[in-house]
Amino acid sequence: MKRIISECQLTPAERERADALARALGITATTAEILFARGFCTEEAMRTFLHPSQAQLLSPLVMRGMQEAHDLIQQARDEGWSVAIFGDYDADGIGASSILCRALRAYGIEPYVYVPERKEGYGLTIPALDRVFDECMPELIITVDCGISCAQEVEYIKEQGAYVIVTDHHELPEVLPDCICINPKLQDDYPYDNLCGAGVALKLAVCLLGERAYEWMDICAMSTVADSVPLTGENRIIVYEGLRRINAAPRPAFRALLGKTEGVTAQTLAFTIAPRINAAGRMGDAHAALRLMLSEDEEEIMQLAQLLNRYNAERQKLCDELCEMAQVAIKGRGAYGNVVMAAGERWHEGLVGIAAARIADQFARPTLLFVRKGDMLRGSARSIENVNIFEALKSCSALLEGFGGHAQAAGVRLKAENFERLQQALDEYIGSHYGEEDFVPTVTVSGEYGQEPAEVLAAEMELFEPCGVGNRRPLFVMHAGALHAFPMKPQSPHVSITGKGLDFISFGGIRDLRILRSDIPKDIIFEYDLSHFKGREYIKGLVRGVVYDGSAGDTALDCMENTLRACRRPQRVRARLLSAEETDRLIAERRAASRYGLCVVTYDRANIARFPALAGMGTDVFAPSACSGENALILAPETGSDLSVYRDIVFLEQSPAIGVMTGRAEVYACDAYSALFVPHTREELIGVFVALRRAAPLRGDDDAAVARGCACLGFSQELFMFALAVFEELGLVAYRDGMLTLVAGKKTDLNDSVIFTGAQRRPKGE
Repeated sequence: MKRIISECQLTPAERERADALARALGITATTAEILFARGFCTEEAMRTFLHPSQAQLLSPLVMRGMQEAHDLIQQARDEGWSVAIFGDYDADGIGASSILCRALRAYGIEPYVYVPERKEGYGLTIPALDRVFDECMPELIITVDCGISCAQEVEYIKEQGAYVIVTDHHELPEVLPDCICINPKLQDDYPYDNLCGAGVALKLAVCLLGERAYEWMDICAMSTVADSVPLTGENRIIVYEGLRRINAAPRPAFRALLGKTEGVTAQTLAFTIAPRINAAGRMGDAHAALRLMLSEDEEEIMQLAQLLNRYNAERQKLCDELCEMAQVAIKGRGAYGNVVMAAGERWHEGLVGIAAARIADQFARPTLLFVRKGDMLRGSARSIENVNIFEALKSCSALLEGFGGHAQAAGVRLKAENFERLQQALDEYIGSHYGEEDFVPTVTVSGEYGQEPAEVLAAEMELFEPCGVGNRRPLFVMHAGALHAFPMKPQSPHVSITGKGLDFISFGGIRDLRILRSDIPKDIIFEYDLSHFKGREYIKGLVRGVVYDGSAGDTALDCMENTLRACRRPQRVRARLLSAEETDRLIAERRAASRYGLCVVTYDRANIARFPALAGMGTDVFAPSACSGENALILAPETGSDLSVYRDIVFLEQSPAIGVMTGRAEVYACDAYSALFVPHTREELIGVFVALRRAAPLRGDDDAAVARGCACLGFSQELFMFALAVFEELGLVAYRDGMLTLVAGKKTDLNDSVIFTGAQRRPKGE
């Protein structure tokens, strides 16, 4: 389950200081406290953050190696050297290559630009360098977004008689290349070390051309967002200024990819432009993206943009397929340790990074996916916020053929024979360096709903843009009970919510609809959204999560409905029956052995207290709150819930039929309790049906909602819900447009109902 933490945990003295700054700047106390908590503790620091500008950028000459690079490039220009740029195939490398190429052209050098395709491998390689020398015989090679870990390859270049300038931003190796190196992570007086590869290239361009180079700030903004570097300091300014340029006058390449020219945000760069640039490299045609970013021909730009759109669509399809295959492989192996790993022979090498990121997010653990080529594995690692996968891989370097990257992502090569050993070594390292709390997904909120007027806060939250990594959009929490929630339109997966004076939208929120409507205490995590349409201003809350306490609240009707649906399911799964004592002992043993792999299911909340081994275990209601395989207790899961990620599934009562997917899990059931209902007579059900026919039209889109709305028409909850479930199963009633409808002229036999006949098979009171 997710844990909510507040970022504004200020002492009374800090809060007093933040409030004073709020008054000085004319902003709300909430906004000032958020800024203070994020390290902006003076009026100047807050003002600088709230009003970023190009004038705040640092001089590139403070960066180590910059002056030497300038002098060597000037010599190359003056003496007419042949110059080559060696880049990378991702959006950062493409952006960096195009920025430096444009800068050198403006400086008086026509460079040769080489971007390797993904199949050639990342960074400088001897075969790629041979191609560069064959095609242009450079006297100077400048790398962008790569090279800092290529000391041997740099020596090879020098042996061919060429000079080298390495510009990079990746983590520093133990041995640096023996050449001019520009990297913000090097020890120098430059105070900011989070630039991306394109950011370093832009700095070199400014060193050569002065402020004229800022005309490529938009390209640098795209690369900065694409490379997921923190949007703080200079990166924030680069993206802010880049977006301003794009919205004012987008370059033809961006206009062709966007299809619109206003309202472009950092999220637009992240989810529209960057994926298309990256798709070219992932699909083996990085040069198409490079040509797009360098072309001045409108017709060629449109053709290349259409090509990248096709690549992106194909990439999305292949990535979905790869994720499904990886899921199957992971479930087959089991994911019960501190790291998730899998390999496949037919997987697309250019997409394993995306798939690894998705799975790391799902399983809340570092994930490594590999493509097998003979006896070698080449793959990508992606991590969670609190685990540094680069350091973990570094501790296992003896098992690897090569690796590189940073705290959250890395590329890895190893022999297939070392796969299991690597998984064990990573599991042990991560287990010894990180605690359970590091694996608990957290959501950081900046305040509670109602602290300030919504219209004021919504406007001030816009000042935090551009938001992204390292500068998240402030989130707020609204504490709630039952809410008025409904699909935005029939069959829509999106939900509208009304609560406490503000309208909310939850995209994909249909999965939370029953939780939203229930009495379960819940926290709605949202961000303020300010929009304008036809001269009017609209404020909504965009829901980013629902966190609830499943141990509280009245869920009896919903639990009863789900139990009845499970009874209707004809599928039965062989379960090993245990006594109450055996069940409790099994739960205790599995919880002690691992925090992954155990799922406990009950359809009756009262049963939870009967098993001491469940103490301290959070309660999910209706469905798992996560699909990570973390030990879970689920109350009344929806029919069809997928629990196949678990190793052991324990039912706290004998279920008449199991309405969930159990996969390869071992299934147990406690024979001390039953989820069956008291059997009811034909006459009792006829009485309910007659009452339904006499009643006014009843509102509700499921049995529980109808029962709440009509107070069960005077019948007991248990009888009324039982009858509705039987009637729906037999087709006597249906739900249409939020109303219960009786089906006219329908004739049937109660003995055709699985629910009715199943209940009759047990004596009353069992």
